[in-house]
Amino acid sequence: MKQHRLAAAIALVGLVLAGCDKQASTVELKTPAQKASYGIGLNMGKSLAQEGMDDLDSKAVALGIEDAVGKKDQKLKDEELVAAFGELQKRAEERMTKMSEESATAGKKFLEENGKRKEVTTTASGLQYEVIKKADGPVPKPTDVVTVHYEGKLTNGKVFDSSVERGSPIDLPVSGVIPGWVEGLQLMHVGEKVKLYIPSDLAYGAQSPSPMIPANSVLVFDLELLGIKDPAAAGKAAAGADEEEAAPAAEPAKPAAKK
Repeated sequence: MKQHRLAAAIALVGLVLAGCDKQASTVELKTPAQKASYGIGLNMGKSLAQEGMDDLDSKAVALGIEDAVGKKDQKLKDEELVAAFGELQKRAEERMTKMSEESATAGKKFLEENGKRKEVTTTASGLQYEVIKKADGPVPKPTDVVTVHYEGKLTNGKVFDSSVERGSPIDLPVSGVIPGWVEGLQLMHVGEKVKLYIPSDLAYGAQSPSPMIPANSVLVFDLELLGIKDPAAAGKAAAGADEEEAAPAAEPAKPAAKK
C-alpha cells in the first residue's frame, strides 16, 4: 500500500465524512454525479476498513482538506506526515501478516477435518472434492474450454464470487485457471456438480488476489460443469481469458503454479 494511495483514500473518505457531519440532512443522491461521488466515498471507506484503519479522525481529515483547498499553511511538517504514513503502512503490513498466518493455520485444520469425511476424496496433490451430482458426460482435456457455473467461498462460508448470483455461467480454458481448478475440472463429467476444497498452494498461496480473499486461504467452490466448447469457440475463449474479471478462479494460475 503506497503512501500516496493511502493519502488519497483518506482524503476522499474524509471529504465524505466531513460533508455528512455538516449537512447530512441536505445531501442529495439524485444525479449521476452525486451518486458517483457517494460511490467513491463508500468504496474508499470499505477499502480503508478492510485495511484495518478504523481509528482515523474524520475531523482531522476535514481540517487537512480545508487547509489544502483554502491554500493555508499546513499544520504539520512533511517529515511528520511521512512518519505518520509510515506508521500506518507498518500497521497494515503487520495486520496482513497476522491474517496470513491465521488463514494458514485455520486452512490446515479445516482440510484435516474435512478429509476425514467419507464423502470427500483427497487427491495426491492435496485437492479435496465431493461429488454432489453424478453424470456420465465427457471429461474435459487440458486443452479444452469449458462452460461452468460456480460459487466461491472461504471456509467460514463467506461468498467472495458467484456466477450463480450473476445468473450467467462463464467460459474458461481448463489450463488457464488456478491449479485446483485445472485438476478438479479434469475429474468431472459434463453435467456433474462437485464441491472443491482447494488448499492455498493450489489456489493463490501467499498472494491475496483481492481484499475478499486473504493470503493462504483455503477456497471452497461449488462447481457445475455445463459443457465443453467446440475447438473454434475454445480458441476464441482462450484468447479472451485474461480479460475475464468476474471470477477469481479464472485468473491466470501463475502465482500458485510457481510454488
